[in-house]
Amino acid sequence: MKIILAPLAALLLSTAAHAQPAEKDMARAVAVLKKQPVIDGHNDWPGALRGGFGEKWWEVDLMADSRRFQRPLHTDIPRLHQGHVGGQFWSVYVPASVTGPAAVKATIEQIDIVHGIIARYPEHFALASTAADIRRIQKTGKVASLLGVEGGSQMDNSLPVLRMYHALGVRYMTLTHTKHSDWADSANEAPRAQPLTEYGKAVINEMNRIGMLVDLSHVSPATMKAVLAVTKAPVIYSHSSARALADHPRNVPDDVLALVKANGGVVMANFVPGFISSKAVEHAAARAAEFTRQKLLFLGQPEKSAAAMAVWNKANPAPVVDYTVVADHLDHMAKVAGHDHIGLGADYDGIPAGPKGLEGVETYPVLFAELVRRGWSDENLAKLAGGNILRAMEQAERVAASMKGGVPTAATVGG
Repeated sequence: MKIILAPLAALLLSTAAHAQPAEKDMARAVAVLKKQPVIDGHNDWPGALRGGFGEKWWEVDLMADSRRFQRPLHTDIPRLHQGHVGGQFWSVYVPASVTGPAAVKATIEQIDIVHGIIARYPEHFALASTAADIRRIQKTGKVASLLGVEGGSQMDNSLPVLRMYHALGVRYMTLTHTKHSDWADSANEAPRAQPLTEYGKAVINEMNRIGMLVDLSHVSPATMKAVLAVTKAPVIYSHSSARALADHPRNVPDDVLALVKANGGVVMANFVPGFISSKAVEHAAARAAEFTRQKLLFLGQPEKSAAAMAVWNKANPAPVVDYTVVADHLDHMAKVAGHDHIGLGADYDGIPAGPKGLEGVETYPVLFAELVRRGWSDENLAKLAGGNILRAMEQAERVAASMKGGVPTAATVGG
């Protein structure tokens, strides 16, 4: 098939003017990515398409430049190829506020979009179920496509539902989103005495048995540790970064990074400016406090409150976060967990904007060029791009094969 590649100059121009990668670094980065394309852990394109177009997404030209849509997106087919994306876990996200059978229905509808994208553009996408599938599909120039369920509440406490998700192509499940599930703690709510219940442990065991990766993004540190103590297979963090560099609950503490290394798992770095920059975290907190203050000062006067916030925003602009901050997180995680245990999970189309220089899926080479500048070897760049997640998947597949003789668990959430 025809691969759409941008010239190096176009990639260089996509970065912040004050910090452009050197052309020689970009050339080496692209050479690495041609051999081992990016396998990204988390992209919300399916949900963004549905949110922007509803069922009319079927009529949208996904070959068009989605930056020009009325609601611009971070993803389209030409830019995926430009960014050397050879594998993608597409998030089939449902808000944590949606529970019960409604969550299952909404998840199936999201899964349908991913299957629809593949069916509409078979020359660009192919469904992958295993690491071997990804390796085979990448050689054709297509994007190997897998699915990730972003919240344990989406299985409605039903292991049969979990198994059917797996049958439809889901290869990881994030144990929680922004709310606790009945059996695992989210990082966004106050911790409970039992961060992972007995039923939760049964869910982990069943995921190990069927070969579905356990995703620990969004869960509390205590839940991370509880899962790492019981899982038989490597875990992943589909889109999380280092808490030592930005004290945000979406990030991974150093003591847990060390446990991930022992587990054989992979932490896939997130690109969200508000998660990865300590200055951005502080700015967001200050802005939220000011918003609350203005609402109270001008109670019942939304026009005055909005005007006061506009003045505050002008006087307190958000800090600029660029691609070098993502590289800082990768450097740190490589130091603590090792180069064998890191990857990329940008969270494109699930975030308002990426860092400067990483505005969309076409920009991965910019990040790799920065890592080249920092002295990363081609071997470690290839591990980051996709080698590590492939290795973790292969290990999880071996665990599933070893458990093949076991019967599905009959555990229930109240049992």
